[in-house]
Amino acid sequence: MFYYIYVLLSEKDKKFYTGYTENLKLRFEQHSNGRVCSTKNRYPLKLIYYEACLDRKDAIHREKYLKTSFGKAFLKSRLKSYLTGCKNS
Repeated sequence: MFYYIYVLLSEKDKKFYTGYTENLKLRFEQHSNGRVCSTKNRYPLKLIYYEACLDRKDAIHREKYLKTSFGKAFLKSRLKSYLTGCKNS
């Protein structure tokens, strides 16, 4: 079993939402259908990043890290090409 840490980008406010789940496909559908309180007014949403962990505690720890200022800087660096619209050839 995997635990997924994921990042959504709100096309409405251009902000990230970070979470974790055991079922990435189902959780994204819940976000997309407005069934998650924290994102229901922020869609449309795009899944722009995810990681998988084998241990739930590791996933929770990673999610908390990605929500810190250091984690947000990591994500912006990691997703720089995507966020600026640049494509590598």
